[in-house]
Formats: sequence, C-alpha cells, structure tokens
Amino acid sequence: MWQFIHKLGSPKWFYGIAGRLMPWFLVPGLLLLLTGIVWGLAFAPPDYLQGNSYRIIYIHVPTAFLAQACYVMMAAAGLVTLVWRLKLADVFVKAVAPVGAVVTFLALFTGSVWGKPTWGTWWIWDARLTSMLILLFLYFGVIALGNAIADEKSAARAVAVLVLVGVVNIPIIKYSVEWWNTLHQPATLKLTEKPSMPPEMWIPLVLSIVGLYLLFGWLACLRMQTEILHRERRARWVRELVE
Repeated sequence: MWQFIHKLGSPKWFYGIAGRLMPWFLVPGLLLLLTGIVWGLAFAPPDYLQGNSYRIIYIHVPTAFLAQACYVMMAAAGLVTLVWRLKLADVFVKAVAPVGAVVTFLALFTGSVWGKPTWGTWWIWDARLTSMLILLFLYFGVIALGNAIADEKSAARAVAVLVLVGVVNIPIIKYSVEWWNTLHQPATLKLTEKPSMPPEMWIPLVLSIVGLYLLFGWLACLRMQTEILHRERRARWVRELVE
C-alpha cells in the first residue's frame, strides 16, 4: 500500500497510468451518458404531476451530483496536500476546479430552466439554490487564488486551506431541503431508499449519472496530464516525451 501511494505521488508514473485509463473512462462514459439522456428525454414517460418539464433532471441531477462530489474530492486532495504534501494532490485540485465550476453552473442553469414552469420563476433565494451558488463562488475562489500566488508551494497550501474551509457548504447543500422550508424538492435518488420513480424513469437517470462521472474521470486525467507537463517541463522525461 505504501509503495502504491509513493508511486501515486510520482508525476511521471501517474502520467503513464492516466494515459492508459483515459480510453476506459471516455468510451463507456460517452455511451452511458448519451444512452441515459436520449432515453430520458425521448422515451421515458411523462411525470404525472410535472408532465414533460421534469425531463431536465436527466441533465440537472447528474451535474448537481458531480458538482458536489468534485468539491469533496478536491477537499480530500487538499488535506493530502497539507498533511503529506504530494504534488499530485495539488495538481488534481488545479486541474478539476474549472470542471467543477462548469458543472455547478450547468446545475444552476438547468435548475432555473426547471424552476420556471414548476415555481413560476427562474430564480428564488431558496436554501438549496443559494448554497449551490455559494459552491460556484467557491470554485471561482479556488481558481483565482491558485492563479494569484506565484509561488507554487504557497499557492498549493493556500488553495488547500480554502477548499477545506469551503467543504462545510456540501452538507448544507445536501440537507438544506430537510433543515429549512424550501421550494426545492427532496433528493430524486437515495442510496438507502427505493426510488419513487418507475424503472423506465430512474434507470436512464442512473445511466446519465454514471456516464458523467466516467467522463469526469477522463477529463480529470487529461487536465492533470497537461498540468504535469507544464510543471515538469524541465524534467528529462518530459523533454524526451516531447521529442
């Protein structure tokens, strides 16, 4: 185990592993995501209350799930940065923060599209929506702070602290519909409960979620490879790779 962790901290070793993993993330991810979205948007039955407007969940729910999961992964990487000071942990945070910002924006946008026919308004300062907006600002803050500090090690520590402080917002997002009286509906899927939707509605949703997570894995590897090449550009193995 310690040998594996030691190898995982090697940019050169991870660069090679990421290259071999990427096709296994990309192809199944695209197939699952496209299948889930097409099934959900075109073939799933309409909801008995919301009609066809509910179909936005096949985009909204996967992006909302990933937006939160991405930040939790960043927080774990931030802890590794502060405790064990593995360079790859900071590489991960810097590589995936823009991805997290994009999926958070998509979750907010699709939520607004869904909210218009459901609530009669594009936006309301609901607890769930407000905490998701704070998550977007946290992503922006991580990106800005990482670019504002010239020294790589100082930037890594500062970003790690910000990420760990901001992770307190994740349980607020998750439990906001239970802690406060909100317009936002409870979670569509729960691991501990049977789905309230029929299989022809929740199966494509699960496919979309898994597909998006796999695509995230592909994109994270790709962006981490790019960041590694930039940071290790003076290393001999990078020069040999480029040549």
